[in-house]
Amino acid sequence: MSIVTEKEAKKILKKVLSFSKADECECNLNGQLTGNIRYARNTVTTAGEVSDLTLAVQSTYGMKMGVATINEFDDASLEKVVRRAEELAKLAPDNPELMPNLKPQKYAKMNTYFDATANVTPKYRAKAADDGITPSKAKKLVASGFLTDSYTMSAIMNSNGLFAYNVATDISFSATIRTEDGKGSGWVTRDYSDVTKMNTAEASQIAIKKSLGSAAAKELEPGKYTVILEPAAGVGLLGRLFNNMDQRAADEGRSFLSYKAKQDEKNAPKNKLGEKMFDQRVNIYSDPNHPEVPTATFADDGSTVGKTYWIKNGKIENFQSSRYWADKTNSKYNPTASGSHQWIMSGGDGSLEEMIKNTRRGILVTRLWYIRQLDPQTLLYTGLTRDGTFYIENGKIKYPVKNFRFNESPIVMLNNIEALGKPVRIDGNMVPPMKIRDFTFSSLSDAV
Repeated sequence: MSIVTEKEAKKILKKVLSFSKADECECNLNGQLTGNIRYARNTVTTAGEVSDLTLAVQSTYGMKMGVATINEFDDASLEKVVRRAEELAKLAPDNPELMPNLKPQKYAKMNTYFDATANVTPKYRAKAADDGITPSKAKKLVASGFLTDSYTMSAIMNSNGLFAYNVATDISFSATIRTEDGKGSGWVTRDYSDVTKMNTAEASQIAIKKSLGSAAAKELEPGKYTVILEPAAGVGLLGRLFNNMDQRAADEGRSFLSYKAKQDEKNAPKNKLGEKMFDQRVNIYSDPNHPEVPTATFADDGSTVGKTYWIKNGKIENFQSSRYWADKTNSKYNPTASGSHQWIMSGGDGSLEEMIKNTRRGILVTRLWYIRQLDPQTLLYTGLTRDGTFYIENGKIKYPVKNFRFNESPIVMLNNIEALGKPVRIDGNMVPPMKIRDFTFSSLSDAV
């Protein structure tokens, strides 16, 4: 038993609550049925499936809270886990930030499940691996990759009568393909909720082409360049921007969104809510019912999740925060979907190829990796380009270049936009290719 129906979930969770003696009780049921295949050096190395169903019980006495988990579902085991959570709660110190359980909520319809993805077979996974291995062998290349598919369910119920349930599917694929001498490398990634949109053969061909095309890399001097960041390159910096949009960190002066008040400034705001910080074309939002990146319409605590703009026309529109901090500061609580930090950046209608054609001189970046923060106040990051970096001249890719170390902030990057392309799904988000001026490459790297 790993995936249970809504009716079965209700039955289990109601029984759990019937055993509770605490002031409040919340229980979460999470099931997964996942499969994977991994290959390296043109050979499948591992393949398998995981099936599990777990229950977490959170018991509360006043401001004390305890949590216990179990994956056994007979009556004795269910009562045992409830007693354990209650014992832990009684031993716990008071938590001054503990919030009471929510009352019943209304949720919009969820569109996260696709039958075809839930029924992916080992045969499908084997073909996905072969889509990279066979053509790589034919061109004397070395392929490695990983495909994983998942069918998950989540349910939450509390002693105030709240109940939420959802099932979701997801499939993701990535491949790194290198020349035999290790001098050329190509990489690609794809992920979808609906497996019928996945084409591992097409994706592998992209990595093959980049591998062959990047083999004879030339050196360029470090400096500031116009760059075209493919979505897989942009997602790393944009995701870190999004994950740092926490109101409490801003209010407490620990964030790039903290307002630095002047000495003579009375009643100054603590954060930059409403302030224009980016190019007016920058719009970043979350939407659980986006057709390409659907998520649950409830958060981990059962709160309702809807479409939320975080950045709108370059202005800070909303913050992420906990229920406690939103209540303490009398501000809006903006939860994210259960198990997700989905975000969507608007873009244009143009393709990556059109962006290249409209570039006189620049650098095309396949992806960024080993990204590390240098300064939380300015969101300055460093990292490396990887798996295909190319020089563009007069609208054409002229030759591959050696990889760079970069020192850049997404704040600066989103103020130096020259063009945005059509967003595509990457890592559960929607990201456009971006043409950025004055992107800082600080040194060369021997990485491939």
